[in-house]
Amino acid sequence: MSVQVVSAAAAAKVREVELKDLSPSEAEPQLGLSTAAVSAMAPPAGGGDPEAPAPVAERPPAPGPGSGPAAALSPAAGKVPQASAMKRSDPHHQHQRHRDGGEALVSPDGTVTEAPRTVKKIQFADQKQEFNKRPTKIGRRSLSRSISQSSTDSYSSAASYTDSSDDETSPRDKQQKNSKGSSDFCVKNIKQAEFGRREIEIAEQEMPALMALRKRAQGEKPLAGAKIVGCTHITAQTAVLMETLGALGAQCRWAACNIYSTLNEVAAALAENGFPVFAWKGESEDDFWWCIDRCVNVEGWQPNMILDDGGDLTHWIYKKYPNMFKKIKGIVEESVTGVHRLYQLSKAGKLCVPAMNVNDSVTKQKFDNLYCCRESILDGLKRTTDMMFGGKQVVVCGYGEVGKGCCAALKAMGSIVYVTEIDPICALQACMDGFRLVKLNEVIRQVDIVITCTGNKNVVTREHLDRMKNSCIVCNMGHSNTEIDVASLRTPELTWERVRSQVDHVIWPDGKRIVLLAEGRLLNLSCSTVPTFVLSITATTQALALIELYNAPEGRYKQDVYLLPKKMDEYVASLHLPTFDAHLTELTDEQAKYLGLNKNGPFKPNYYRY
Repeated sequence: MSVQVVSAAAAAKVREVELKDLSPSEAEPQLGLSTAAVSAMAPPAGGGDPEAPAPVAERPPAPGPGSGPAAALSPAAGKVPQASAMKRSDPHHQHQRHRDGGEALVSPDGTVTEAPRTVKKIQFADQKQEFNKRPTKIGRRSLSRSISQSSTDSYSSAASYTDSSDDETSPRDKQQKNSKGSSDFCVKNIKQAEFGRREIEIAEQEMPALMALRKRAQGEKPLAGAKIVGCTHITAQTAVLMETLGALGAQCRWAACNIYSTLNEVAAALAENGFPVFAWKGESEDDFWWCIDRCVNVEGWQPNMILDDGGDLTHWIYKKYPNMFKKIKGIVEESVTGVHRLYQLSKAGKLCVPAMNVNDSVTKQKFDNLYCCRESILDGLKRTTDMMFGGKQVVVCGYGEVGKGCCAALKAMGSIVYVTEIDPICALQACMDGFRLVKLNEVIRQVDIVITCTGNKNVVTREHLDRMKNSCIVCNMGHSNTEIDVASLRTPELTWERVRSQVDHVIWPDGKRIVLLAEGRLLNLSCSTVPTFVLSITATTQALALIELYNAPEGRYKQDVYLLPKKMDEYVASLHLPTFDAHLTELTDEQAKYLGLNKNGPFKPNYYRY
């Protein structure tokens, strides 16, 4: 204990230093002191001992050797208790204070008064005030939300623009123009363009191959004269593809292939940059087809190339504008569903233009379908349900590349995974990978999650849905919304309850409910995001396919469906290797001759898939 002999004026000066950072209006609520206690801090105007220190807090001190009958109140403090006083001549008391580690003020008359609490009290109150600053500004929001908000202000501001609740007016009823005066677009809100541009710039950093292609081929303009009409997911990654096609000389018009996957701010950024885009998040079925028609049916503009994802755009032009369809120079399709439709047209002899099957290219199957879904399945489920995967029983319908990615991710998280398959080769792969092959009927009553990824229809029927356990989660990772029989759930006896965006409870009369995600549509792009780098691989493949079909000499491609040449597959892969600082081994002349290969590839035959 250090003992100091100070005057009341000096003590007041110490207190003034300690409180100098607090404004008068803040002093009382920050320190928790009453008005009487605050006024008692000043030296008394008259009467009493002018050298006696004033009390510093209204709470009584903790009991100690100096408390008891010897304790006294200062006249200046009124009813506020003062720290206990003890006689200086008592060596025992001095020894006790020494052990307490406190500090004392000793007046000339020999009274030793405890005064260590001032600094500690003020510091605690000041810290408490700093801790409570944010909640006082945000009203009812939670403290955790307010703290995290400060580090995500820019993101949250941008993300809020994607909320369809911002403006319930249909974009079809709005008159909007971009900064150049053009109104040839239909998006949620053109004012969101600045936020979308930031997202596109971020995506560019993770799409090295497209950026390299843009740089290498920009001078040649290999797509000069191409008029491309596209129908894909409108995300930041798609925007990088569209702007690359524009840089290579193409004119583009675009619609969305999914009513939930459009990023409104990205669509606005594209519209601001002069791209006719017709898409917004949360379109109705009528809006969906209206947007496609607005892309196609333009006076004085005849498309000559189609970039499709799902086949809806191709189907619409084929059915509604047959003369326009005959003038198309080439079609590029990237989904299982769309490829099936093309093969059906080809088999029926109705496909009058060459088409490129990008879905079955090695770079699409091995990377987009497998690695993309391996990461995005967990993201989509977590964002929508907040569930823990460990110990959960999951059935994955289909063990193609998408199914393989989903199963691998869920198994790694500790889930018990079952697989259904129709193909004995894929079924054997599932067994060799350690998954139990079952029929859906065998496990439907016990599983916690059902995931479809077959590209087929009615994989999960109303009978399956009726037999599911309470709170079973049902979702789809295939392109189309036909895999789950959602239409059978829209009956009077079942109640639909919206829980959050893209999450519905479907409630049976007995109280059982299932959790349906994205109304049976593509989970990852409807409810979360997908890895940009993987999409760079697919987007580069699409761009090269468009260039190949558009520039191919007449007669190279007939009216049929083709796979991307392996040379292009390998070129796409090579463009992404520098990102990993990867170094390829080169064949020697002797090795190349032994294998019968060109040193520069292709290294796989055209019939090789994966």
